[in-house]
Amino acid sequence: MAKIRAAVAGASGYAGMTAVSLLAAHPQVELAQLTSRSQAGRSYQHIFPLLDLDGVFAAEVDPAQVDVIFSCLPHNAGATRTAAWFAAGARVIDMSADYRLKDAAQYPRWYRQDHPAPELLGRAVLGLPELHADEIAKAQLVAVPGCYSTASILALAPAVHAGLVASDVVVDAKSGVSGAGRSPCLGSHFAEVDEAVTAYALGGHRHLPELVQELSGVAPDGRAPRITFVPHLVPMVRGILATCYFDAAGSPDQLAEAYREFYAGQPFTKVVAQTPSTKLAGRTNLCLVNVGAQDGKTVVTAALDNLVKGASGQGVECFNIAFGLDRTAGLEMPPQWP
Repeated sequence: MAKIRAAVAGASGYAGMTAVSLLAAHPQVELAQLTSRSQAGRSYQHIFPLLDLDGVFAAEVDPAQVDVIFSCLPHNAGATRTAAWFAAGARVIDMSADYRLKDAAQYPRWYRQDHPAPELLGRAVLGLPELHADEIAKAQLVAVPGCYSTASILALAPAVHAGLVASDVVVDAKSGVSGAGRSPCLGSHFAEVDEAVTAYALGGHRHLPELVQELSGVAPDGRAPRITFVPHLVPMVRGILATCYFDAAGSPDQLAEAYREFYAGQPFTKVVAQTPSTKLAGRTNLCLVNVGAQDGKTVVTAALDNLVKGASGQGVECFNIAFGLDRTAGLEMPPQWP
């Protein structure tokens, strides 16, 4: 079987670097092109000294030479290129927020500008395999959801789907600083984040509409519960922990059964018996979910690695589905502790 030719656009950022590392070890992939405007003309070895990769970074992808493009470009940067990539016959796995929301009218509110290619939104499938595997298999454009939204949707979807959420939902989510990307900025500067935990986006985080959209899609009545979502920045490199609180409409046994049934047979989302640590999910494509309670209030926690299951690992998972490969190919990374 001929290998699938892949390009990674934006390969020198954290999501791009993670995608390259995973694809370089994928048995069915040939890494044909890596692009980076900041590294154009430099050897791959400058960024990936431990990988056996020969080549020079280009400024732009040549879509005619590849079968699939993993777009790890900033928001809006990939959207202006997608139509040309399609015209050349390439499929696209997009890691940005460009195609996550179905409604173009949402983008000015959450991203402060109009969507640059609204005509393509209808062709995009959200890349959350636990909810959309059948659609991903046929999609030319897969939009990988955000790291916060991946953890929070997976924490809440079984309860919402079973009609077991009887109140508003509060999601308290925490992320490592790599979620802010590799470009230097004051908010992720060591002296600013070390020994400090900070809540931010109290007026509404841009991953919130992803939660509402996807939970509405699994709800029996088509309506998501009202959600208060508060993200926090934690002085660690990687990881997401989402802690979700709500009143349940059923018994603890009904809730536990709903989660076991919803994730039965899923290779990467696991219902675990104790509250998961971000370190346990670190550098894997796992999302670990625990269902607990306190004084009658349901408490569901979900932990994942924001650069793997929260970004590029999930992108590779979607790629595997889209190209008819084993869903776990290139992602068989055993958990390690500590």
